[in-house]
Amino acid sequence: MWETRSVQIKVRLPREIAQQAEEIQESDPEFLSRLLMYGLTRRSVYRHLRGRGEADTGLTDAHPRVL
Repeated sequence: MWETRSVQIKVRLPREIAQQAEEIQESDPEFLSRLLMYGLTRRSVYRHLRGRGEADTGLTDAHPRVL
């Protein structure tokens, strides 16, 4: 798979979500790790595909498409 390394991430969440995240971190830290990996992977794929779409159309955020 990939080479990995540990990182410390500090985020500010609404209290209710923060409490749930803390509970998950204590009870199943591997799940929380996979959840973060999934979210970051989705974001990376989205950015990649969006960048390809902009390159194909010549559009950027500076020149949004008007529908």
